[in-house]
Amino acid sequence: MAKLNAEHMIEEIQANIQTGDALKARLVLDHLGTVDKKTQNRLLYELSRGEMSFTVPLLNYLLVAYPELAAGLPIIRETLISNLIAYPDILLKSLADLEITDKTLMIELAGELKFEEATPALIDLLGGTSGYVAIRLIIETLGLIGNPESINTLTDYLYSADRELIIAAIQALGQVGTHTAMHRLAERMGTDNELDLIILGIFADVQDQVSLDKLNDTLRSHYAHMRIYAKDELIRIGVKAVPVLIENLKEGDSDLLVHTLNVLGDIGDESAIMPIRALLNTLPKNANVRFAAYEALALLPLRKGAYTLASGLTDSEDHVCTAAARAIDRNFNEILAAGIKNMIRAQNDEARHIVKIIVNAQVDNLFLCLAKEEYFQEMALVYLPHSHRDIKNHYSTLLKQQGLEAFAAKISGGEADVSARIKVCAVDDSRMILNIYKATLHELGFEPVLFEFPAGALEWIAREKPALVLTDLNMPEISGIDLTMGIRKLYAADVLPVIMVTTQSDIQDHEAASKAGVNDILVKPFNAESLRIAMGKYIKVQ
Repeated sequence: MAKLNAEHMIEEIQANIQTGDALKARLVLDHLGTVDKKTQNRLLYELSRGEMSFTVPLLNYLLVAYPELAAGLPIIRETLISNLIAYPDILLKSLADLEITDKTLMIELAGELKFEEATPALIDLLGGTSGYVAIRLIIETLGLIGNPESINTLTDYLYSADRELIIAAIQALGQVGTHTAMHRLAERMGTDNELDLIILGIFADVQDQVSLDKLNDTLRSHYAHMRIYAKDELIRIGVKAVPVLIENLKEGDSDLLVHTLNVLGDIGDESAIMPIRALLNTLPKNANVRFAAYEALALLPLRKGAYTLASGLTDSEDHVCTAAARAIDRNFNEILAAGIKNMIRAQNDEARHIVKIIVNAQVDNLFLCLAKEEYFQEMALVYLPHSHRDIKNHYSTLLKQQGLEAFAAKISGGEADVSARIKVCAVDDSRMILNIYKATLHELGFEPVLFEFPAGALEWIAREKPALVLTDLNMPEISGIDLTMGIRKLYAADVLPVIMVTTQSDIQDHEAASKAGVNDILVKPFNAESLRIAMGKYIKVQ
């Protein structure tokens, strides 16, 4: 075309459409940007009247070859999309057309339409594509479509040399969401913690049996952050996860039992009550398991058979006794009241120990049912005047509300100036453990500063350095290892000692804790004496 003439261009495009000469039509369209708007619109109108198999590749050519021109003429993209939606067979043909080099719009549209029939064409296209951007787009599109036929192809990319393509394949298989897809993702786990967390997130969303089983299996992980994530997601899933978790209670792995009981307690479903009680009836040797069982029961509504909880008050470990006391208080009834009165009426060593547990556990129903008994008052007053001020104030207020002013008056006792006590920080996501810390650290002569959430502890530690930090390992959002690493950015190990206090017996966890900067590890359950020995290595304990 020696000289551009609008009418000649229109006539030429009309002739090209009639003869099906796409090459000549393309030559005309190459000059679309040099003519006025009216002529542009006329040429595009004429083009749109052609056969779809002729028109679509040319519209796509304009879109790809002249993106700025296409941006100013949105009718190009709109017409192309409209035609492809109206004629899905043309969309399939375009995906397979070797002469169309850039199929981005076709691929995106197949995904938006969830066009299952496009799956084979996309798989073929993927096999012949080398560009990273195009490969990722096709993988993502196969995920959007969700056709199980793409599982094998997507699985191949789970083992790609490119990390971003692996992540894209993981997410795509998650969108397919079948049992087979979940199995393939499960098989991919175990070599990369970051990828494993992405896969666990998919399991948490899909929630089929394979996904629930794999989340449950992650409670056995050697990595604290993996266990924490699995616990949080199982709690979020709730009742649907309970049957899988209950099966764990038949196993002998103490760490797994503790994690499982924690999750069951937080879910709060009644169907877990009988299996937990059955576990307690076997008298687990590990005190942490017994503690976790009573802690879970303290969160569950025991409609019948609560009397069996009373035996927990005579456990050999104070932690377990405290958890049992809280479970009793949660499910208190007149039968329990009568039984516990019988247990402490003898005023022997066992009775005094039970009273001490009741005082420190802050169990209002249990305390008030005994408060009018002189033998209880006598034993309670051995501990109450010397207990932490929060405990004294709590019971004093409670007794006054019940008209027991005389008993309340006897609670007030001389206490050393709190400001003279050295501060020790304790961090644990269990409020029950924090109550135990409060009583035990006070007994050892320290001023306990307690945090349920590690982020708050770290903020406080940055402002005011305690003498020592005690931290749990398994905590949501920020683990004890993460907390320790945060502390070490502020204070060296010889400036602020950190003791990890955990139920976890895994060597890998202990190694990770040491690497993070923990000074020592104390395995739960602890008591005043074991805490005294552990802390005494780093600070003076009275």
